[in-house]
Amino acid sequence: MADDKPQDALQLLAQDHRRVEELFERFEKAKGAEDKRTIVLQICTELKVHAMIEEEIYYPAIRGKVEDDDLDEAYVEHDGAKLLINELEAAEPSEEFYDAKVKVLQEQIEHHVKEEEKQRDNLFQQTRAAEIDLKALGAQLAARKAELMELAESGDLPRAEPATLSHEGAA
Repeated sequence: MADDKPQDALQLLAQDHRRVEELFERFEKAKGAEDKRTIVLQICTELKVHAMIEEEIYYPAIRGKVEDDDLDEAYVEHDGAKLLINELEAAEPSEEFYDAKVKVLQEQIEHHVKEEEKQRDNLFQQTRAAEIDLKALGAQLAARKAELMELAESGDLPRAEPATLSHEGAA
């Protein structure tokens, strides 16, 4: 579904957000374990790829040009989602708490999207105000996303790895 015209980085990221929102809506209407599992795996893949392109390209590009606290919070929010993504990828719809985990993941993502693009002085607004070539950044994001989606299609996309959470001291 790649467009021929170059896409601004924030348009690409917002498009990803809309895609995941649609998948969560489909999950809510899904009937049967197989349908649920298929949709959840799509959600997990979309979120893993999105988090990777943000963390590898977008966040480093805006570091120092946006509020550091907002950016740090975005990384930690990603990590919370990654924990649920890994659990859901390993789970079956018949397992206890499966639907609850999907719902909590949805709520986490909705909160994250709100902070990135909807609330006052969000990351996207801060990015637009900075001296950043959004078309060039969009091209980088699109190219990396295409690579990661190819890995996902071949079953080689790695697990979601938390960037900020320590496993030390976890009881």
